[in-house]
Amino acid sequence: MRQAKRIDDTQGKYDIGLIVLAGALASFGLVMVASASIAISPGGPFYYALRHVVFLALGIGLAIVVMRTELKWFENNAFLLLLIAVLLLLLVFVPGLGVRINGARRWIRLGISNFQSVEAVKLCFIVYLSSYLVRHHDTVQTKLFGVIKPLAVAGVLVVLLLAQPDFGSSALIIAVTVGMIWLGGARMRNLVYLAIPLLPVIAWVAMTSDYRVKRLTSFLNPWEHAFTDGFQLTQALIAIGRGEWFGVGLGGSVQKLYYLPEAHTDFILAVIGEEFGFVGIVLVLLGFALLVGRGLMLGMKAIELRQRFAGYCAFGISLCIGLQAIVSIGVNMGVLPTKGLTLPLISSGGSSVMMTCVMIGFLLRISYEVSRAERARDANLIEPRDLIGALA
Repeated sequence: MRQAKRIDDTQGKYDIGLIVLAGALASFGLVMVASASIAISPGGPFYYALRHVVFLALGIGLAIVVMRTELKWFENNAFLLLLIAVLLLLLVFVPGLGVRINGARRWIRLGISNFQSVEAVKLCFIVYLSSYLVRHHDTVQTKLFGVIKPLAVAGVLVVLLLAQPDFGSSALIIAVTVGMIWLGGARMRNLVYLAIPLLPVIAWVAMTSDYRVKRLTSFLNPWEHAFTDGFQLTQALIAIGRGEWFGVGLGGSVQKLYYLPEAHTDFILAVIGEEFGFVGIVLVLLGFALLVGRGLMLGMKAIELRQRFAGYCAFGISLCIGLQAIVSIGVNMGVLPTKGLTLPLISSGGSSVMMTCVMIGFLLRISYEVSRAERARDANLIEPRDLIGALA
């Protein structure tokens, strides 16, 4: 009889499909950042493109570190990561350290560049919530209190985000939290019970700020406010309309020439639509659908192998990337109010690009450990029910 071995003695493999999809989106994003910003770059035509390359390189470097780190380390230090997340959100209010841009305090001054703290907070919170769902699996599935506790923790982060203010990231964290709890087995009725009192609160928060109300009214009829609050959206719609089916060609966008604000960040999809048309937008949607779908399938496979922490992390990261992409695309196409969220891996934005790379690295680490568990199971080195114990 073959002697059973620890799962750590088995080698896994990284998901090549994830690497290809993420690499394709990031490469296309670099091309589009260069195209969308070439006319407005303050330090030469490729200033923003070179800056984008630097943050991509930093993100890839951090992703490699995450890929080589056992998931058990993240699970054991989940509460510490949550404390770091809260600290990052508090640091933006420290005079001299926090940076105010366009009336919002969302950035931390790091000398050569600013860092948007919420980008790291997303991953830290996903890791904490995944750990919570593992530790309180039965409570989450059967009791209302098991659902209330993680929502309360998310509520603390949301309050700090609204104080910056950052309504878009707040909504994203709430959506990811609810999605992860539901995928963790929570009863739908418990989520409905909590949603009934929360929805009026969210509506009240959205309507009590003048700039949010203006964004909502301009979204409903942007052409009525074409030269004021609806200017960004109308210019984005004009860009997408000019692209028609196949676009005007790479570099041929007119709207990026000082007409469309934030063309290389929040509204980069409008430039893609103008230069590559309907086909270009569909290909971007397909890329994100495949990337997010692969991440969700990876999570399902991890759950089947009883690697619950890995599975919940895969769910959370996939939901975060997917929902942010949906919101960014929806804003560009006039389906959703302006939220200020970048298109993951494609838009220019140092913090966002860097941390999205780290999330991809986390998914790749999950794929490695899932592959390792599958090989151990198939080789009868260890029984599936012993997988978690072997990782301990």
